Amino acid sequence: MLTIAYIGNGKSTNRYHLPFSSINKNIRVKTIYSRRDNSVWAKLHGVEYVHDLDRIWNDEEIQLVVICTPLETHYEYAKLALEHEKHVLVEKPFTQTSDQAKELFAYAKEKNLFLQCYQNRRFDSDFLTVQKIINSGVLGNILEVEMHFDYFRPEIPLASKGMSKESSYLYGHGSHTIDQVLALFGQPNNITYDVRQLLGKGHMNDYFDLDFFYDTKKVSIKSSYFRLKERPSFVVYGQKGVFVKQTKDRQEEHLKLFYMPTNKDFGIDLPEHYGTLTYVDDDGNYHEEKVISESGDYERFYDGIYESIMNGKEKVVKDDDTIRQMEILEEGINRI
Repeated sequence: MLTIAYIGNGKSTNRYHLPFSSINKNIRVKTIYSRRDNSVWAKLHGVEYVHDLDRIWNDEEIQLVVICTPLETHYEYAKLALEHEKHVLVEKPFTQTSDQAKELFAYAKEKNLFLQCYQNRRFDSDFLTVQKIINSGVLGNILEVEMHFDYFRPEIPLASKGMSKESSYLYGHGSHTIDQVLALFGQPNNITYDVRQLLGKGHMNDYFDLDFFYDTKKVSIKSSYFRLKERPSFVVYGQKGVFVKQTKDRQEEHLKLFYMPTNKDFGIDLPEHYGTLTYVDDDGNYHEEKVISESGDYERFYDGIYESIMNGKEKVVKDDDTIRQMEILEEGINRI
């Protein structure tokens, strides 16, 4: 049994972590820390809610500390946890800078402790489906990939009063798609950046368009707060055809409705959400077919954490991927 504690009792902990860790048979959620008892989220039965961090640091039963606090506190809490001999999982974005990330990974290695970024979207349905299509070879050599993470939430940038990396759209949402690019294709040869404040200098960063260049392909990630009609989640072009997945993974949609992973159809795509695969086979025959989506499941990320800590398996997310992501985020935000 892996015993864990959370630092932070807000949306991140309660929406994106507890629904998956609390149902994992190999995990015990023991403690949740927050500064004040003012959370709008219902308390879990059997979990200790504390306002003193020493209750975590001094508890020898707690093996893993999960940090779900604002970005500017990630480095501080992660270092404290490592100093107290705890394994650590940190919400994305991992840290404010790549130097902080490098320092933390070096410190964790020195102390022989587990440290990882919570890149749960490696277990998104749309991502897993695209990964399966690419690996199948049905499209031949991959030439170009377009990835979109769009919203229509103009009220957020309209209400913003200035620019900071902590509140930027690139840091907040680029941390999803950049990691997916690195997971699919590894380190790029070159990256070009288009990172903007569409409403002008008095507002937050609300748009980004990054192109990742590899030897024979280009991967583009594009996101905006001003897309009334979302672009496809993924478009994958190969020498033999194309795969289009219009809709995103549905786990977040269900979580927002408090429809939990204990339901058998949680996060499962319906036929209208399936992607379309169009290709020409080796005999020159044309095919167009719907592809049943892979099942997304963020609990698998916690399965990976358990295997790494308890059984020494390789991490789901490599340290170098997290460091490179932080370098990309820094470079992009500095282009504004």
